[in-house]
Amino acid sequence: MAPAGALALSLADRQALIPMAAGYLILMSALGFGLHRLYRSGPSGRGERPEHARALPPDPAPRTGWAALRQVAGTVVGGYLLLMAVVVAYYFGIARVGPGFLESVVTGTALLLGLSAPVFAALSWLADRRRHT
Repeated sequence: MAPAGALALSLADRQALIPMAAGYLILMSALGFGLHRLYRSGPSGRGERPEHARALPPDPAPRTGWAALRQVAGTVVGGYLLLMAVVVAYYFGIARVGPGFLESVVTGTALLLGLSAPVFAALSWLADRRRHT
């Protein structure tokens, strides 16, 4: 059997776990609330289902070519900048680690994006070709 203090969290664990859990709960609550509003309330707010409340406008035509590439590039750059903002806020607000931490986060994440974005583009292109044949 494990000693009584074996499962106790250290100060560093609490400093990392509590903000991370709080952020996760806030994000999941916001997503749940959005889904609840989308599927439970109609325009009158009386709990009507969307299919009974109103007809949804048709989806716009899918973007192709340069428009699709710009949309994907914007999503990649925006996601990278948001991730960097979260990491820098975590570094300066919660955990002060070694000076090489920020440099390795910036370069490591850029490397992962540089490797995954071309793979995503190639797989998307292949899926689109298979759909049109």
